[in-house]
Amino acid sequence: MRLVFMGTPAFAVPSLSALLDAGHEVSLVVTRPDRPAGRGRLMTPPPVKTLALQSGLSVLQPEKIREPGFLDALRKAQPEAIVVVAYGKILPREVLDLPEKGCLNLHASLLPKFRGASPVAWAILAGEKRTGVCTMRLTEGMDEGPVCLCEETPIGPDETAGELSERLAEIGAGLVVRTLEGLGAGTLVPREQDHAKASYAPLLVKSDGELDWSEDATAICRRIRAMSPWPGGWTVFAEEGSEGETWQIVRAVEAEEKGEPGIVQAAGREGIVVTAGRGAVRIVTVKPAGKRVMPASSLLSGRKIGPGGRFLFRPGCHRERRPGAGRPPAPSPSKR
Repeated sequence: MRLVFMGTPAFAVPSLSALLDAGHEVSLVVTRPDRPAGRGRLMTPPPVKTLALQSGLSVLQPEKIREPGFLDALRKAQPEAIVVVAYGKILPREVLDLPEKGCLNLHASLLPKFRGASPVAWAILAGEKRTGVCTMRLTEGMDEGPVCLCEETPIGPDETAGELSERLAEIGAGLVVRTLEGLGAGTLVPREQDHAKASYAPLLVKSDGELDWSEDATAICRRIRAMSPWPGGWTVFAEEGSEGETWQIVRAVEAEEKGEPGIVQAAGREGIVVTAGRGAVRIVTVKPAGKRVMPASSLLSGRKIGPGGRFLFRPGCHRERRPGAGRPPAPSPSKR
């Protein structure tokens, strides 16, 4: 099938690779512009662009979808379908109506759960045991189009959002290929979502990673996993006589201790144990501000971190940002 592929981050790379391996003709790849990255702030191409150029594909990087000439380039590519995987922009009707078989999207949740920009993180935050990927036809509404195919997978008890995203990207790549096969053969009929069961997974912000030590230990450990790699589960350790130092908690497990939330109960080779609203958290791996990632035990060398140490926090700071909270976008009247 003749395709246009639209995608940007590493999550989209397996899908583009799978489409090429399956023999589809990708006439054009559309991705976001190069951005500064790293300590040197060097202009860096998106992962999808790197693969596309390595594969000899034509690439467009419009700053805005409605740029003059962009729609003309899409029409010139003559796609039978447009495949969208984590492109990062909402497509206007002019693009949605262009290909004969529509615009297909890969979404990293079991729709209609966790529509929105950060479904993997919010699924972990919500304590879901299973998640998955779905392909759907894009409409003007946020992730509300008819669903083509879905595939489930368990969420590992220690799996971070980054690790889970990598797995879902690989699962999704195969699902995209099977979806196109079914649509091409006329054997796949997309089904409408149940909008009444929709929940919303908004774009992550830095404050989503802040640890509230008044929460129970299970919720805190979930947040640390859900916020990895960005924005990271972070907290402020207040050493005596200082304003405090921000730590990113890279890995933590639940522990059996009681006491006032946010207070260090023990510190040693196995990590730093901090009591929560219920239970306790053993910090295993940590990244202090401006330093490398290290075992928590290594942080104790030359520093007075022991029982009685305090972490600063704002009780209830995530009350308005619960997993799935908030009203999802209203269903579009369009039935395309």
